Amino acid sequence: MQDDAGVRGDERPADEPFAEARGPETFREPPIFNVPTGILAALGIICGIYVLQEFFFSPSTNEWFAVEFGFSPVRYIYPLGEQTLAWLWSPVTYSLLHGSFEHLAFNSLWLAAFGTPVCRRIGETRFVLFWIVSSVAAAALHAVVNWGVPSLMVGASGVISALMGAACRFAFGDRQRSFARLRGREPPLLSVGQALGDRTVRVFIIVWFLGNVAIALGLPMVGADSAAIAWDAHIGGFLLGFFCFSFFDPYKKAHTGA
Repeated sequence: MQDDAGVRGDERPADEPFAEARGPETFREPPIFNVPTGILAALGIICGIYVLQEFFFSPSTNEWFAVEFGFSPVRYIYPLGEQTLAWLWSPVTYSLLHGSFEHLAFNSLWLAAFGTPVCRRIGETRFVLFWIVSSVAAAALHAVVNWGVPSLMVGASGVISALMGAACRFAFGDRQRSFARLRGREPPLLSVGQALGDRTVRVFIIVWFLGNVAIALGLPMVGADSAAIAWDAHIGGFLLGFFCFSFFDPYKKAHTGA
């Protein structure tokens, strides 16, 4: 990218005799909206599916769609050969469905906030892989905790939790990382030990886990039915993002620790 040529300090346009001299580089304000294509595509998909369910599908079609593409632990206590292939794709497709507009809006905001730095860092292809793996990890822990329960889980919260865990490895913290971002560079990936040694990261993780423990204990949450929130999927996603982000990160450097 080339910067616009500046006017040298000893040169001013003839029609602007009192114009202020500028240096060789002109500072450009960052764009107000700078969401990567991968995040825009993800938002478009989850919003588009919700619109179809809400305004175009019949009640019977909606019920089939939710059962076929939502995640349910009860599938895995029955022989897989006697079922549809929903047991195979539902650990991923559930993350694209949402049960209400409030659910969709809340997840969309957090997806934009935490997905943007991660997607910008790893690129669209790795982001898709990260989404798939983290949704499976979130579903896996949910299945273990709720083995055989005929519940139905939908929503991108597990993936968003993984994005939060991933962000803890590079997006928070000290002045060195902030300076790297200001210069247009990606900050170095922290090891697990380095991330846990950062006060900002520790506080974020503690608050995040306390919030999910509160949900697990059934404490009331503002604007949500805590009984319907899959706190275990949140934890499964966060652990995947925090401990395994280095497998997806093209900027990782040699370091000690995970």
